[in-house]
Amino acid sequence: MLAQLVLNPHSRRGREAAAQVRETLGRAGIIVVEDGWPAEIAPEADCIVSAGGDGTLLGAIDAAIARGLPIGIIPLGTFNELARTLGVPLEIEAAVRVIAERRERAIDVASVNGVRFVNEASIGISSRITRLQTPELKQRFGVFGIVGTAVQAFRHARPIHVEVEHDGGRERLRTVQLTIANSHRFGGVVSVADAAIDDGWLDLYSVDIRTFRQAFAVARALLAGKRTQADGLRTIRAHAFTLRTRHAHRITADGEAAGVTPARFELQPKALRVYVPQ
Repeated sequence: MLAQLVLNPHSRRGREAAAQVRETLGRAGIIVVEDGWPAEIAPEADCIVSAGGDGTLLGAIDAAIARGLPIGIIPLGTFNELARTLGVPLEIEAAVRVIAERRERAIDVASVNGVRFVNEASIGISSRITRLQTPELKQRFGVFGIVGTAVQAFRHARPIHVEVEHDGGRERLRTVQLTIANSHRFGGVVSVADAAIDDGWLDLYSVDIRTFRQAFAVARALLAGKRTQADGLRTIRAHAFTLRTRHAHRITADGEAAGVTPARFELQPKALRVYVPQ
């Protein structure tokens, strides 16, 4: 099998793991025809192998869809949300074995204002956290740096008033954190039982916490793994969303900057093929 390798040397493990990734691919019979990210995919490539975090993967999605190529994932990032969602092992050798087995799953791909993502996009607290989490901070402190920036972002949280249009409906929400999820996993800790990355739906979660009681109710609802309402939590399921705010607010999609509001969220059902475990 011929693969175009997209490896992020700036991810926390990318620089140290680069040689091991190439060697392990070779031992599995996967020949790297191009290394890095040139303007064009090598015409002979049978697949794209993304070695890095979710941000590295985002850089390969457009090309994979345009060429109709499957993507293999070697998780080297901090969260590796898509790999965890699909059950791809976090160890390099085990992840390469999944690619070599070539078992595919077609998953939905979402977009916000034309920028594609696979897990979730949001405005509010998480967008501020993303801006504070520089690559240098994540490389130096890992999860501890992420926790520190999260605390800092919560201290400066301010409510956002959002008008939401969805599948013919319209809502006005007050929120400190609004997430639109394509997957059942998002935020590093949330896993929702009645959602999936190939179910053809987007799920909106709006959090407006004003009291300790609401904070407890929201945390309990999210950690219960069900897409339910709670005091301080509003959920909406739809095929598409349009968000409007009085002032422009930054959007992040799978941890990467994705413009500002107003925003249109759409879905391409089963648009991306990914190698997954047996």
